[in-house]
Amino acid sequence: MFKTLLVANRGEIARRVMRTATRMGIKTVAVYSEADAEAPHVKEADAAVLLGPAPSSESYLRADKILAAAKQTGAEAIHPGYGFLSENAEFARACADAGIKFVGPSAASIEAMGLKDRAKKLMEDAGVPVTPGYHGDNQDPDHLKNAADAIGYPVLIKAVAGGGGKGMRKVEAAGDFLDALDSCKREAKSSFGNDEVLIEKFIENPRHIEVQVFGDSRGRVIHLFERDCSLQRRHQKVIEEAPAPGMTPNVRAAMCSAAVQAAKAVNYEGAGTVEFIVDGSGALREDGFFFMEMNTRLQVEHPVTEMVTGLDLVELQLRVASGGSVPEQDRISLCGHAIEARLYAEDPANGFLPSIGALDILDLPYGLEGIRVDSGVKQGGEVSLHYDPMIAKIITCGATRDEAIGRALAALASTRVYPVKTNGGFLAQCLRDDDFSSGNVSTGLIAEKSDSLIPSGAPVRDIALAAQALLGQAGGAVSRDPWAVADGYRSNTAHRIEVRLDHDGSTLTASFDRPPAKGQAVTVAVGDDRVTLEGGTGAGRVVADPDGVIVFSDGRANRFDLPRPDAAADAAEAGGLVKAPMPGKVLSLNVAEGDTVSKGQKLLVLEAMKMEHALAAPRDGVIASVSIAAGDQVGEGDALITLADEEEAAA
Repeated sequence: MFKTLLVANRGEIARRVMRTATRMGIKTVAVYSEADAEAPHVKEADAAVLLGPAPSSESYLRADKILAAAKQTGAEAIHPGYGFLSENAEFARACADAGIKFVGPSAASIEAMGLKDRAKKLMEDAGVPVTPGYHGDNQDPDHLKNAADAIGYPVLIKAVAGGGGKGMRKVEAAGDFLDALDSCKREAKSSFGNDEVLIEKFIENPRHIEVQVFGDSRGRVIHLFERDCSLQRRHQKVIEEAPAPGMTPNVRAAMCSAAVQAAKAVNYEGAGTVEFIVDGSGALREDGFFFMEMNTRLQVEHPVTEMVTGLDLVELQLRVASGGSVPEQDRISLCGHAIEARLYAEDPANGFLPSIGALDILDLPYGLEGIRVDSGVKQGGEVSLHYDPMIAKIITCGATRDEAIGRALAALASTRVYPVKTNGGFLAQCLRDDDFSSGNVSTGLIAEKSDSLIPSGAPVRDIALAAQALLGQAGGAVSRDPWAVADGYRSNTAHRIEVRLDHDGSTLTASFDRPPAKGQAVTVAVGDDRVTLEGGTGAGRVVADPDGVIVFSDGRANRFDLPRPDAAADAAEAGGLVKAPMPGKVLSLNVAEGDTVSKGQKLLVLEAMKMEHALAAPRDGVIASVSIAAGDQVGEGDALITLADEEEAAA
């Protein structure tokens, strides 16, 4: 076994690999960028080496600096984690040339599976079922469009070097193809340095089911059963689980056999995942799944497999990399159910745009029964604009699927994050969805139900809790006749007390039927809704500061403030101002001064974190001013475009 292991990654996966290595008695070496100097993975390693500035291209993607760090610290092996250089064949080859073990497959295996078009051809030759499509070398846009026309819409454009949902576009009609192709190629070039694409038939009501495989240097390949990753948003996984709902023994046997066959076709060694697109229009069938791609690394969602098999996949990776063997297939069994929810720093109410900044409050559900948390950040740290905005993976297990879902909901309810926005409330809504709860999942579920899955407005109970907390700070926000006096309240059952509070640009009113008193229940009305607060309600859920309170519930953080005299004017001005929701680069500008636009019309495209984000008009109006041009770098909150009413523009 290795004595020293360098982990060529950051965040939660770096910490997760180090945790197992330390348990095995292996010394760990972290690498880090200037932005990650105080990151947990750096502090927890036995040694750490600075790679360079914050951009990945100058730090975590610098193979030469990582190899130099390994030599400097005496590391005998490098674990790449996922992302960055984990599926880079040249890096794997460079490790081998330097006499350092790359914890993963050979460079040849990575190359064989690295480009989706070549991998599809290889799988066809190996007898693994593949999706109908065009996997050729001709990248002329007209040729690709003709191929899509011949396949029949809808089709999926996919970057041949892609992954993680980047460089992928669904096209519903021929007239949309060329624009989607251009956007897909641009994103693929930015993310992977390769803008070549393939075209596939889009399978209606598809499911995404993948199989964890493991190979060793003796040519043996085993599977660790399947995971269902169908719940996705824009082709990025949101919630994963094992086993797959509705899986039958016969379909499992066929799918796992095909995955093992795929791995053997490329002499695979180490941990890998074979992904299948599955026909979800009815019950799962032995002939209803098709090879999509193989990820030649450890997956983000590997913990659900660990929960249902009892195996430590990182330990198995290290043992195989040091010359050990995979266990016998018949020694691996499936027990219970596990679910993973990815908690991201993003704003569902604002198009899921990344939310960056300081983590002033970060309270994750560590230590609860049946719940595991893998995170790369701590309270007082920050979510950086330079890297993936994942805060944590919340993994739960239970004897049944319902029990695992229940524990996931309990974990989200115990999670507190502020002021960075998260998708916690959205995750809770997904877990409660009737179709998801019944196992009727597909990759289109979130898109079809986005309106009901994205939380809107604050829950009445949160408003009531906030109003109760603000009573002591309210001043002019409380209707003082007849109760409010200098030293407290005076009882008068003929009147109610009202508290006004601001939330997301709106002023709300909460009416109490009696003055709140410690240990006593009180009824609060918000509009036509009523809620009863028991004595002590809100303990641990409400955090106050000098200007207002934050109420945590169901994975969400809702802030409430005392009304400001100029709030209405601020809201009116904001309604006509389009600001940058995050730092980024303006890729394209779609309007000019004087243009008339409609609510929802695309104004510009901003690139941030290697993803494209279209900014739309917040209302109907006329473009009064444009403060940016294509190619400009902008900061969060920068004013980009100002809208005016048609009457104002005419004046």
